[in-house]
Amino acid sequence: MRPIYLDYNATTPVDPRVVEAMLPFLRERFGNPASRHHSYGCDAAQAVEAARRQVAALIGADLREIVWTSGATESDNLAILGVAASPAYAKKGNHVVTVATEHRAVLDPCEHLERRGYRVTWLGVDRLGCLDLDRLAAAITERTILVSIMHANNEIGVLHPIHEIGALCKERGVLFHTDATQSLGKEPLDVKAQGIDLLSASAHKICGPKGVGFLYVRRRDPRVRCEPLLHGGGHENGLRSGTLNVPGVVALGAAAELCRLEMAEERERIRALRDRLEEGILSALEGVEANGHRERRLANTAHLSFSGIDGEELMKSVPDVAVSSSSACTSAALQPSYVLGALGCGEERIRGSVRFSLGRFTTAEEVDAAVSRIAATVKSLRSGARR
Repeated sequence: MRPIYLDYNATTPVDPRVVEAMLPFLRERFGNPASRHHSYGCDAAQAVEAARRQVAALIGADLREIVWTSGATESDNLAILGVAASPAYAKKGNHVVTVATEHRAVLDPCEHLERRGYRVTWLGVDRLGCLDLDRLAAAITERTILVSIMHANNEIGVLHPIHEIGALCKERGVLFHTDATQSLGKEPLDVKAQGIDLLSASAHKICGPKGVGFLYVRRRDPRVRCEPLLHGGGHENGLRSGTLNVPGVVALGAAAELCRLEMAEERERIRALRDRLEEGILSALEGVEANGHRERRLANTAHLSFSGIDGEELMKSVPDVAVSSSSACTSAALQPSYVLGALGCGEERIRGSVRFSLGRFTTAEEVDAAVSRIAATVKSLRSGARR
């Protein structure tokens, strides 16, 4: 039987329409966009700018505010370390605020800053994974230069109130960076209306290819100053040197355009399938608990803990149902979920947790088959444990 893919938060299959958009730039339209003195380079440059326009339209930005990167990890590092290194903010202070449940692509740069003498405030969350805005407000000081808080958590799907966070940061004169890797194309984003100064995302989370992403950097009200991580040619207005991945950039533009046109309808369809999955598992099994806020979360994400079950063992026992036990970027280390630990979950609940994430190509038939296989396997594992 065909394997069932329910791990869209880790990566997504590339939409065939996106493949079609990028193929010419892997074949005959292979020019370097920096070589604008001939037609091949001009063609590539025009395609890059068209993609920039498509991405900007998805988040309500100006196309000049989009900086191409290799993905969200690079974008997060460029945003956090780039702002921290900018002389524009040196006189103000060296304080950064973030949240304990952020992706490692945010936590690790912040830890790096701490080692260099910066002060970092690590905010906690409640048992549902939600942030207390009053605690955020209290954490911001006159020395704060940046607040970095993700829009949607990659493990439990909880959505932080970025509109309110953006307004608070604007009121206090502090830059606001959000890692929108999981929410881009799934939730409405408007960087101007939501007060976002920097935003990170990757193509491979929205049915585009791996190895390409972008960073939104606000140009006015305020103009964000950011030092580059890479030097050597001054590409992307000096923020990110290196020859552009033109096929990837074109694909990211095409993927963003599909999200802009189809997101509203797609989100409701996926939400219905997510609810069908949860209801099926909860009705078939006892001893199952949902992790994270039930309403304030991504429409595609269900995070469940199975009592008496090891999540890793469950996944190995159902290899034809692709799910995760934690973030794809940390699960290879087989470490307990620090996100669930931040929610105050006990060791058994963390160990028995599994993330289901649905997407564009998930069907009702796949959901029903997955429910049946997961339920049967959990019952079998529990029965074996009791012997």
